[in-house]
Amino acid sequence: MAQHRSGDRMVMENGLDSLDHHEHDHDHGDDGTIEHESRQNGTIELREEEVSVEKVFQHKLVPSWRNQLTLRAFAVSLALSILFTFIVMKLNLTVGIIPSLNVSAGLLGFFFVKTWTKFLEGSGMLKQPFTRQENTVIQTCVVASSGIAFSGGFGSYLFGMSKRVADQTSDSSDFKDPKLGWMIAFLFVVSFLGLFSVVPLRKIMVIDFKLTYPSGTATAHLINSFHTPQGAKLAKKQVKTLGKFFSFSFLWGFFQWFYTATDQCGFQAFPSLGLKAYQNRFYFDFSATYIGVGMICPYIINISVLLGGILSWGLMWPLIKNREGDWYAKGLGDGSLHGIQGYRVFLAIAMILGDGLYNFFKVLTHTFLGLYTQFRNKRESVLPVADQDSPLPPQQSYDDQRRTQLFLKDQIPTWFAVGGYVAIAAISTATLPHIFHQLKWYYMIVIYLIAPTLAFCNSYGSGLTDWSLASTYGKLAIFTIGAWAGSSHGGVLAGLAACGVMMNIVSTASDLMQDFKTGYLTLASPRSMFVSQVIGTAMGCVVSPCVFWIFYKAFPDLGTPNSEYPAPNAMVFRNMAILGVEGFKSLPKHCLLLCYILFGSAIAINMIKDFLGKRGRYIPLPMAMAIPFYLGPYFAIDMCVGSLILFVWEKLNKAKANAFGPAVASGLICGDGIWTLPSSILALAGVKPPICMKFLSRATNARVDTFLGN
Repeated sequence: MAQHRSGDRMVMENGLDSLDHHEHDHDHGDDGTIEHESRQNGTIELREEEVSVEKVFQHKLVPSWRNQLTLRAFAVSLALSILFTFIVMKLNLTVGIIPSLNVSAGLLGFFFVKTWTKFLEGSGMLKQPFTRQENTVIQTCVVASSGIAFSGGFGSYLFGMSKRVADQTSDSSDFKDPKLGWMIAFLFVVSFLGLFSVVPLRKIMVIDFKLTYPSGTATAHLINSFHTPQGAKLAKKQVKTLGKFFSFSFLWGFFQWFYTATDQCGFQAFPSLGLKAYQNRFYFDFSATYIGVGMICPYIINISVLLGGILSWGLMWPLIKNREGDWYAKGLGDGSLHGIQGYRVFLAIAMILGDGLYNFFKVLTHTFLGLYTQFRNKRESVLPVADQDSPLPPQQSYDDQRRTQLFLKDQIPTWFAVGGYVAIAAISTATLPHIFHQLKWYYMIVIYLIAPTLAFCNSYGSGLTDWSLASTYGKLAIFTIGAWAGSSHGGVLAGLAACGVMMNIVSTASDLMQDFKTGYLTLASPRSMFVSQVIGTAMGCVVSPCVFWIFYKAFPDLGTPNSEYPAPNAMVFRNMAILGVEGFKSLPKHCLLLCYILFGSAIAINMIKDFLGKRGRYIPLPMAMAIPFYLGPYFAIDMCVGSLILFVWEKLNKAKANAFGPAVASGLICGDGIWTLPSSILALAGVKPPICMKFLSRATNARVDTFLGN
């Protein structure tokens, strides 16, 4: 599901990568991805700029591309990258729904550097003023770095290789436990290829084809607004609001920790809807993170997740459980894939694949139709990749002329991009078989031959619809490479590793093109955008594995059901790989039939949704419905509370809700997310919470009292 750009964007690791926040409709996201910015069913309508933006900034000198890359920008980027990586990692390992932190990155980056420059300016020591180009560099670097926590697969394919996850599946013989060394090496040899694969197409995508890239455009508008007097004043208030809720969320996480001495203790075990509902995972768990996620998510996503939870845990699983002894053997336990757990996992996979496959072909169709239209309307029949000095098109606005002129000024040579791709691909082909002996060198050559085409498709589709289908391309690699390798030659690990290679290439490619669009609109140089993305990616290749390693060592039950960090997508991705290698023989009775039904239902729901157009925004999203099939709907209740808060706020004061809602949500997410750092340190140090707060039924409490002799 990745990371993809938008002020309000979120990613679902399971596959779909785009959603709309303002129109509250389906786009990702994700998971991703989920992404959003005033869009509907993968399209976006942006208002024409009534006032020239560049005339507002015409009195300000645009720094050279080297001066846009400042030491203070990368120092702030590193600090924010560590903060956001903890947040993304926590969400990766819990529900797999990752809200965009672009608003937070832009706000905090602006606030820290602006505060520093004001201090230096007051003392007469300021050598270089803070510009929107430098702000763009910070945002690009932070999102590129924290994005590795998603595309690195720490909550999906990479952790799915581990023994902890393998022991919960039908194939536990093929595994590779996480080690800091090989994880960092793996990311370094696969995370940069996507950056080089689409660099020669930057002029075509941004200037010639004029692709919208809604998330990149939204980010640019955000940064441009910060650097106006009115925007700076609002940004200061937004940062103050974010800080308040950050503090509250952090202290609330600290307070809750005291009551969580063992599993099933604390506020997250409060049976707010009754004990029977709690047994079926219907409860409010007082999580500031999920409330914040709910405030950022479109309403339809939160309702879809809740509806999926009701459908699965409220209806399907109780009915299937009644067939114990008929459909599956008795006494298998709640975690066996040959029992009730098999239905939970594989039915979720069926819906994810149905939704992902539909959207894959939908975006691919958009891509080919868009390309056909572009070529039909062009007199030239050749892609103008090398035509960097072509004259400006006629009848351009002042903004377009100014932006095009500066965008074409600092070029990245095509030979550099092609040479870089070939060199890194050669190093990767030679290196990866040593990290994963199941991944043969000829698999890598095939992947790297087709990857640039897929990276282009993902970048072009993202420019049209704002959907990044990185997870879908990754799943295609799981099935194709896994089936090619076969079970006798480690097909499961080969498929998961190939998924990682493909996801990283197509994800970073679309991210870079979003950055080029953002840079185009803020007059940031393409070179500074490229260098910033490279440095951010390098940061992420080190920071993300280290943060994951802290979680892995601090929480021994990481990746197990009912734990604090169940990593549901790791189980989903591993079982996809097993399914691709072994076929359907491992499924419980009637599970395949139910999978067919849900697979077809996901496609049918999407078709109806698209057919109805604007009215289709009220139809639930299959991808979002599938998420609670495995986890339960507890987090959906928290997210719906977040939606309710935002809904009431919008009714009372819509302008204030629009201005400060993302800041409040970001504060709640960041505070609770950063609390995981001290809680991990306490766990590593062996410090246990002093209290266990548990809730018992009256009958159970009477038995406990009798046992204790009270």
